[in-house]
Amino acid sequence: MSDILTQAVFVIKPWRWLTISKDMLVNEGIRAREVRLIDQNGEQLGIKSKNEALEIAGRVNLDLVLVAANAKPPVARIMDYGKFKFEQQKKEKEARKNQKIITTKEVRLSPTIDEHDFNTKLRNAIKFLEKGDKVKASIRFKGRAITHKEIGQKVLDRFAQECKEVAAIESHPKMEGRSMFLVLAPKIEK
Repeated sequence: MSDILTQAVFVIKPWRWLTISKDMLVNEGIRAREVRLIDQNGEQLGIKSKNEALEIAGRVNLDLVLVAANAKPPVARIMDYGKFKFEQQKKEKEARKNQKIITTKEVRLSPTIDEHDFNTKLRNAIKFLEKGDKVKASIRFKGRAITHKEIGQKVLDRFAQECKEVAAIESHPKMEGRSMFLVLAPKIEK
């Protein structure tokens, strides 16, 4: 048995080693025979063979980058690919820095909630809304309480009414299984 394993020859095909880049195709990676060529200044040079386009790009010490692979014929541009990648990464980083992540906080109520408990949940919800988070107020009906959905509806309506100074109702109270919920979003200040 061990003799068979030592004699086994593993053949690894070279095409399995190739990693397909999710980026644009550059220089020799372009497979098209002909390309519509755009120079570094944005002027169209017409349809050229791949080798001719590579030669033109080589003369100005820049890269040939395929920008529209699905066009007939594919469109290639002469540019500094390293500089282009760097600027693209810089723009993406700036966009990530400027975006605000909004989280949803949940406040659980019950149809028979007491006044002090209600006020505590209300204070927490207002605190979340002032931070800029959305608030999902939910009521879970247990046992036979599901037959009196209107009581839960009143509690949620009161909750929304108390929060109206700092929040806008994003979705009105609705049932989902044994739960009823509404979503409040912070008011946008002008």
